[in-house]
Amino acid sequence: MPENTEPRQVEVLVIGTGPAGEGAAMQAVKSGKTVAVVERMLEVGGNCTHLATIPSKALRFAIYMLTQARNHPLFQEVGISLNQTFPELRKTAANVIDRQVSMRKNFYVRNGVELLHGNAAFIDPHTVEIRNNGDDTRRMTADSIVIATGSGPYRPPDVDFTHPRVFDSDTILNLSETPRSITIYGAGVIGCEYASMFRNLDVKVNLVNTREHLLEFLDDEITDALSYHMRERGVLIRHMETYTRVEGREDEVVLHLKSRKQLKTDILLWANGRAGNSHDLNLDALGIVPNSRGQIPINDRYQTTSHPHIYVAGDVAGGAALASAAYVQGRYVATVILGEDDPALVRDIPTGIYTSPEISSVGKTERELTEAKIPYEVGHAQFKSLARAQITGQTVGMLKILFHRETLELLGIHCFGSNASEIIHIGQAILSQKGDANSLNYFLNTTFNYPTMAEAYRVAALNGFNRL
Repeated sequence: MPENTEPRQVEVLVIGTGPAGEGAAMQAVKSGKTVAVVERMLEVGGNCTHLATIPSKALRFAIYMLTQARNHPLFQEVGISLNQTFPELRKTAANVIDRQVSMRKNFYVRNGVELLHGNAAFIDPHTVEIRNNGDDTRRMTADSIVIATGSGPYRPPDVDFTHPRVFDSDTILNLSETPRSITIYGAGVIGCEYASMFRNLDVKVNLVNTREHLLEFLDDEITDALSYHMRERGVLIRHMETYTRVEGREDEVVLHLKSRKQLKTDILLWANGRAGNSHDLNLDALGIVPNSRGQIPINDRYQTTSHPHIYVAGDVAGGAALASAAYVQGRYVATVILGEDDPALVRDIPTGIYTSPEISSVGKTERELTEAKIPYEVGHAQFKSLARAQITGQTVGMLKILFHRETLELLGIHCFGSNASEIIHIGQAILSQKGDANSLNYFLNTTFNYPTMAEAYRVAALNGFNRL
């Protein structure tokens, strides 16, 4: 196809079709704007759909079901052995990805959003060139441009990722067999999630944390519980360690640490941070300089400081690398473009971390409230005390409510245990209310179905109220 260098005009151009790009495009087009999106992959959905959230969570669920079946008395009594390999479990994600791609592509078609495939690069502040395999080049101009290119695993130059035993969060999904042992360098969200998954497959796991505690942005009590249960399951956690080099051998890989330890395992998963996908955008033409991790600096309205009509949302903007956060950031950017500017959209975004058990939280932590000198109280509900948890056997975990001692205003909800990422949304709904509607009284005075996990809110509310 010949080059098409005559620019075509749209009101909003979105670069990337991951959660942030989709959120921005759908919000803008449904509000009457003409919108086009650019995607460098062959299919829509971004890394979230093809390499990260969807395949990893589908894999996690397959491993969870295998673990549940292995431990079920019925299978043990009849002597059934279940030994699926990592690649066999990974196959379960393929159908989910196909359905997600088909559904999301249909969003753009139904709403009249033009979908352009290729690599996007800025020519000037309002013009982007899209090049598809060097054969088809076209240019688009737009009143507003949203950069939503996502992120990829951070790869330090001194680590050989071409070695067959060295992986990152993208390539680990192509593992050809279940290893006997693994070292995971980096104990953030991705590192902790994969540590749980591999340990549930009875793989020996070294989890190397460069910090003092796991997931330090979470409530301390939650991270302590996670550490305890990971260790109880057999994960060897090593805090405050830094690598000096990675030595890939024919039959093993050795991680050398500054403490002079050497960790020898079948494979290494490098999970120490992510880097924004900004290197191919020709940001030099705009005078925009990303940081060392490829993230683009923005103001509190997600605008680049030098070009207010250029917005950045999702992982490439930095902050929490969560699909849910990216989607709502994209929607928020569209509201700014439309002149509506609703900051409530990006306030109190819940975290969902798919370790075993799950973690989810929304609002303030105890540490933050203490530093702010806010008088708060705590209500707990231990899952082991709930009838539903006893019935299902999912008794590990708790729900924790933080509320103001004087006004009973909800300040934070933290959950650790099975289905935590679902349970959290009940608390999120009340936390987001204004005035008297945001109150511990809602949980004290509401009838919950029995037996349910949601009943934990009533138990935790009573526990906290009795402390006053």
